[in-house]
Amino acid sequence: MAKAQFHKNQRVYVRPVGTWAVIERVVPQWVKDVDEPLRVFYDVGLGRDFTATELQTEQAAALTEMDPAMEEWRVVRQPNKWRSVEECASHPFPGTFPVIMTNTEEGGGWRVPGMEYDFAPERVELQARIMAASPKFMVLLNRLVDYARANPENLPEDVLVLARDAETALERTKKPDAV
Repeated sequence: MAKAQFHKNQRVYVRPVGTWAVIERVVPQWVKDVDEPLRVFYDVGLGRDFTATELQTEQAAALTEMDPAMEEWRVVRQPNKWRSVEECASHPFPGTFPVIMTNTEEGGGWRVPGMEYDFAPERVELQARIMAASPKFMVLLNRLVDYARANPENLPEDVLVLARDAETALERTKKPDAV
């Protein structure tokens, strides 16, 4: 049986998406003749419901947010269900499309709509590689900012400007976008 670990209007870090969100609804999954819900899902307004293992509180996220041992995101190939291999022979990987796995299980991650992939497959392939590498990019940006803070007198002005830009980019990942 499951109990809710988060509550409505609580701000949480959504790990598969890599952003902060507010829980809009707690969605229990009930089974007939059972006193407690079988599972509890959380609607954070990002298009699907998330489980408690995919969410983190602000305190827990602060401890692991810039951990160099961040999870490994990766690009995997899924069979193309909307077109045959012959119909998409011009695509970079005919018969498949990229899926970015952001979770340890094979079910979590990002998928691209078929029409969008058909419109610009090379662009979507590049986007998938960039998304999969983004945790490593964040670690590198954090290291640059830390180094610039520790050694401002020893760095050229151009590197300090890069470090400020990196800090701005990192700050933008910590706050949810204004609605």
